[in-house]
Amino acid sequence: MDTSFSASPLVVVLVGPTASGKTALLDALFGSPDAREAYGLPEAEVVSADSMQAYRGMDIGTAKPDTALLARLPHRLIDIRDIREQYTVGDFVALADSACDEIAAAGKLPVVSGGAGFYVRNFICGLPTAPASEPRTRAEVARDLEAKGAEALRDELAAVDPDSAARIHARDLYRLTRALEIVRISGRPMADFAPASAPRPRFRFATFGVNRARDEVIARINERVDAMMDAGLAEELDSLKKAGADAGDPGMQAIGYREFFGDNRDLASIAEAIKRDTRRYAKRQMTFFRNLPGIDWIGPDPGSLASRLLSIVQAGSSAL
Repeated sequence: MDTSFSASPLVVVLVGPTASGKTALLDALFGSPDAREAYGLPEAEVVSADSMQAYRGMDIGTAKPDTALLARLPHRLIDIRDIREQYTVGDFVALADSACDEIAAAGKLPVVSGGAGFYVRNFICGLPTAPASEPRTRAEVARDLEAKGAEALRDELAAVDPDSAARIHARDLYRLTRALEIVRISGRPMADFAPASAPRPRFRFATFGVNRARDEVIARINERVDAMMDAGLAEELDSLKKAGADAGDPGMQAIGYREFFGDNRDLASIAEAIKRDTRRYAKRQMTFFRNLPGIDWIGPDPGSLASRLLSIVQAGSSAL
């Protein structure tokens, strides 16, 4: 089916909390020629909007698609960073823009899917106009970090930008120092530099959110964490450590990995901590997703999304 239109390319965006079934839903719709024919949908490629699946070697803890799924339904922006490298929202938006352009040019439907709400919002609405980094201020923050430690800088940030301090983990040194740098340069919190509230015109967005009952999401999270532990998450983390992974590495800020650092605890306690942190994260995700412009909430069954997509693709217009 031809999905190229005279206007900007159509991009489908699919979000939902962790363990809501986004990947399974896309596989059911686009993972085989028979499925696509049954639903009347075009061939698609997925652009991952998961900030941690970008890191190589972090497979189990990020629920990364396996090789069989990737063969059926290609995904982009997976395994593109070393765990020691930053993967910023600016990186994501630039790479996602290019990927969607390439997918659309090939006559396929770009589908941006993942749970990183901040990345998705900036992709839809555009990057915020935060002040550019200043070498002098950046150096000052770096000196303070070395002299006082991360917790002291986090306390300073909390006094002037409590929302950012609550959101940024103390070991996420890049985001912590960047937030503090912005405050020192501008005297304003990061929220003052939020992205626009309307979609940018580069693409035509059709945005959907997978909606499940909270009790169901919690049960699925608990089951997923148990399955990850059974699949060898602890061994995966040990391998990453042997390869030089450290608690301060950007990749190690992910839920499912950071809980292994710190006090020595048994695996059962670590699993419970991962479940707790994931449940809290899922709640924050839903709060964030509800504010995405033009979002259309759907159930987890393929037909719920397929019927909406078919009308959009056939009309050559987005839902916005």
